Amino acid sequence: MTARTQYRLVAADLDDTLLTDDLTVTERTKQAMAAAIARGVRLTIATGRMFASARQIAEQVGLNVPIITYQGSLIRNLLDGETLYERSVPLEDARKLYDYTREHGLYLQTFINDRLYAFDEGDKLFAYAKQSAIPYFVEPVFDRLPEGRHTKLIIIDEPEKLDELLPILQARLSDEVHLTKSKPNFLEFVHREGTKGHALRFLAAHYGIPMEQTIAIGDAWNDREMIEAAGLGVAMANGVPALRELADYVTLSNNEDGVAHVLEQFILSRND
Repeated sequence: MTARTQYRLVAADLDDTLLTDDLTVTERTKQAMAAAIARGVRLTIATGRMFASARQIAEQVGLNVPIITYQGSLIRNLLDGETLYERSVPLEDARKLYDYTREHGLYLQTFINDRLYAFDEGDKLFAYAKQSAIPYFVEPVFDRLPEGRHTKLIIIDEPEKLDELLPILQARLSDEVHLTKSKPNFLEFVHREGTKGHALRFLAAHYGIPMEQTIAIGDAWNDREMIEAAGLGVAMANGVPALRELADYVTLSNNEDGVAHVLEQFILSRND
């Protein structure tokens, strides 16, 4: 973890990391990203968002590497949409989640074939779809969902309620399911090999890049696995305290060009 390391692959989270609070990428950050790409560095995003949502931002900033979506459950090429890596929640676990949330009056949504399906209509769905800039489909009955894999499921509720639910649901679901929080009010369910850490390792191996030459940047607990896996794990100043404690480096906040600062400090300042 020194400035002399030649970092060749950088993965940055989107919300509250690459994106400012108004969901934009600043000009300074765009310029730093373009300069890093010009030096041969492979830049990607690693987000909990679905591919269709993340793709819109990735194309705006000119990324040159397949993007990591759904917490690491899906890696796809930007140009042709080819899937390089995919993991999904087992059908029986998805059904258990559905049954539990129906019984307890909780809001649940799932993603099948890169489409958002909600079991209830309402403010939680509307707010999520608006932030992600994606369409949605409402289907109250589990068995009427289209065929396909459940890439990720989310319960949206108050943070305290989700903290209570996490151990309860962890005990009910199989060991194939990984639980994490991308935001305080999002409890997310993916395959145990569908984390950002798994995805970063896959992408590094895909390009023949040692993990020591990777950087991961994030703000939330769902970024933990990739920050621990990367050669340089970076937490945002606005990140959750536990993440900042385990990171190798803490950069500026998402509203202060924190990602640009990392690129300038560890890549663009090199003279080679």
